[in-house]
Amino acid sequence: MQTFKAIMANQNQDGPRKIRWVLAHEPIELFLRAAKVFKAQMEQVAPGRLDFEIMTLGEYSERYQEGRKVTKHDLLDLMETGDIEMSQMYTSTLGRKHNRDMWALDMPFLFRDHDHAKKVLEGDVGKKLMKDMSQTTNVHGLAFTYSGGYRMIPANVAIKKIEDFRGIPLRCNKSPIAAETFIAVGAEPVQIELEEINDAVKDGRIEGGESTYARFYALSQNESCKLINDAEHSLFLTSIIIAKSFWSELDQDMQEMLQVAATDAARMERCEKQRANCAVQRVHGACSCRQTRTRLKGKNSFRHAFFHFPCL
Repeated sequence: MQTFKAIMANQNQDGPRKIRWVLAHEPIELFLRAAKVFKAQMEQVAPGRLDFEIMTLGEYSERYQEGRKVTKHDLLDLMETGDIEMSQMYTSTLGRKHNRDMWALDMPFLFRDHDHAKKVLEGDVGKKLMKDMSQTTNVHGLAFTYSGGYRMIPANVAIKKIEDFRGIPLRCNKSPIAAETFIAVGAEPVQIELEEINDAVKDGRIEGGESTYARFYALSQNESCKLINDAEHSLFLTSIIIAKSFWSELDQDMQEMLQVAATDAARMERCEKQRANCAVQRVHGACSCRQTRTRLKGKNSFRHAFFHFPCL
């Protein structure tokens, strides 16, 4: 059931349609920038037709949930009930809740490079993943973004070759693909949130875990992990999503404009994440701070470990 405030937010159909876009993932600055680019483009092509309210979780809680704590795990439920119109969500979470095929995007060494990823995500495969998700849910996918780009492994152990994974407890996301990836190379997957890495390192549950360069400082992972292991084994992806019930009420021309704006904002965001990652890589490649960056040798051996990857 929609809340009273949610119903009132879009009650006046004669005026601009309200879009409550709630952001939940760190680093918030990059996601916020993409949302603002999206908003600016729509204000140019459709002035006065949409009213964007871009919020963090805390801001949304105060304005629409009477201060009740709202987490990133609540966003899909809020979209299902029509309490928010737009957000961005990990593809691994979308796989768990809405379309299992999204998990395929976590497959190791799926993409040759960023250009290959763009062709897949913006091409027929990406469009089908988005379409299938909307068949049985109130979530309509607009575009794929990077939740940091290629994954690396901050840790207190150096992983320089495939054998170094063996027996090491490492954090991974809650996708079964992520867990099987580490199992395939002999590591011990520990499925916890990104935000838990520091505490889990300190209390001995893990030696490190999957993350991205963009999050290394944003989540203070540099305080608990002295090494960056540059595995680049998979892409960490998110999607710009919109409530299907809201989307279906829009005219076709508005849908087309929103789709173009989402694609443009996603491309900008992916480029921004690549630049942010390169900045951290330059620092650690030069070893100019306490943390150092280690490159995994024998990536062909890493790939070979997945030749008999279990199907889901």
